Amino acid sequence: MKTVVIHGSTRENGNTEYLTYHAVPKEKGTHIYLREHFIQPIVDERHAEHGFEEVEDDHKKLINKMLEHDAIVFSTPIYWYSMSGPMKTFIDRWSQILRDPEFPHFREELKKKKVYLIAVGGDTPQVKGLPLVQQFNYICQFYGMTFEGYVIGKASRPGQMENDQKALRAASVLLEQ
Repeated sequence: MKTVVIHGSTRENGNTEYLTYHAVPKEKGTHIYLREHFIQPIVDERHAEHGFEEVEDDHKKLINKMLEHDAIVFSTPIYWYSMSGPMKTFIDRWSQILRDPEFPHFREELKKKKVYLIAVGGDTPQVKGLPLVQQFNYICQFYGMTFEGYVIGKASRPGQMENDQKALRAASVLLEQ
């Protein structure tokens, strides 16, 4: 199974990456760090007469890379009880990709994907992170993807993720389910 990890953290080598590497080590799979790419926010032109304007950024390149894989791991810190801004921007732009003539089979390709979520937060994340899990479940339902599972870790300060042994163990077997 070819796996791509979409990293939504703005912090390099943070707690979310630490947990994610227990599921998909750096040397395995393809790791895409959204913070290293330029992705414009969506301008909603779904109902405009001319449709969406072409956007010059890295989004289409990342979509192409993502579609080459069988499994997608979304890795995000829990920011204000949701996904990070870079992750949200990346997924928001899927509305534009749905209408892009360069991606006529986008929805059909996504239906073939297995999706996993790894999230880390500091404020009782196993409870307050559940709306984020539900959000990804709804995204998967909308596109017909299979939501295979998730791990939520607890850490708020750099380096604290190593203390959440339960989440580390769960991450190490997440893709084996």
